[in-house]
Amino acid sequence: MTTLSRRGLLAGAALAGAGAALRTSVADAAAPPSGHQAPAFYRARLGEFELTAAHDGIWHRPIDATFVRGAAFADVQKAMADAYMPYPDKLSIPFTPLVVNIGSKLVLLDTGSGGQMADTAGFLPANLAAAGIDAKAIDIIAVTHFHPDHINGIKTKDDVLAFPNAEIMVPAPELAFFMDDGNLSRASDSVRGVFLNARRVIKNIAKDVTPFEPGKEIAPGITSIAAYGHTPGHVVYAVASGDKSVLVLGDTTNRPELFARNPDWQPIFDMDGPRAVENRKRLLDRVAADRMLVHGFHFPFPAFGHIAKEGKGYAFVPVAWQPVL
Repeated sequence: MTTLSRRGLLAGAALAGAGAALRTSVADAAAPPSGHQAPAFYRARLGEFELTAAHDGIWHRPIDATFVRGAAFADVQKAMADAYMPYPDKLSIPFTPLVVNIGSKLVLLDTGSGGQMADTAGFLPANLAAAGIDAKAIDIIAVTHFHPDHINGIKTKDDVLAFPNAEIMVPAPELAFFMDDGNLSRASDSVRGVFLNARRVIKNIAKDVTPFEPGKEIAPGITSIAAYGHTPGHVVYAVASGDKSVLVLGDTTNRPELFARNPDWQPIFDMDGPRAVENRKRLLDRVAADRMLVHGFHFPFPAFGHIAKEGKGYAFVPVAWQPVL
């Protein structure tokens, strides 16, 4: 048996490449790179429902030693390096809203950034269109919480409703907290911007916004579940059809390579860190034990997979692409 070393393999590849180059003329050269990404949407079937994950883009968020409470920055950077993330001082955060077609209605869970946070995000409208979903056909928007990457897409940059026929449903505790002037007056500088942005998006359409109490079924087969801590009114959604279900985690965990693997870590955007940790562990324990499908807004696209208990934390196991529903 012939043993092939790594050095021999690379040398052979180099020789083969050189031979191919000699045989290829300029006229035979490949077309230049397009420089453009393909449309980013992914469909899955859940019982009688159809799920469409539509990518909004990614935000390369600068981070420093203040980013995670309860963890040394060197440990955070090591976790990022271990996950092959591209930057030591920026966390690349994907945004993936989810459309649930329940048959009678199209329900959009979170709306992305609206192109108002980074040039690398704001592609939800184009990806919905590529998926054959007309913005005017969305019947319900249900948000998990009021952070900008989840609600800014309710409106365009020109302050026009992006989904003009949709009923906008929001958790009542979230609405009450961020519309309270006393809470605004006590907010730290880092959180004050969230208040002002939420008011910019919500205030002039408040009469058309439907608040709901967590625990309510917001549409047939879609039930809200309180998961406070990340924000005071943060919710997740359990979507069920027949004997199939998925838990839409919202911001229960941001990048799973960091905050599922290290569930005690408290990122700076968890407003009540200890409570967020408590709910993170509770929900991740549940889906791991039940082997339940999950969708994570900030998980790598297409953001579907499973959670497995691993040591003191959890591992995210992404779904394999399914060519047939």
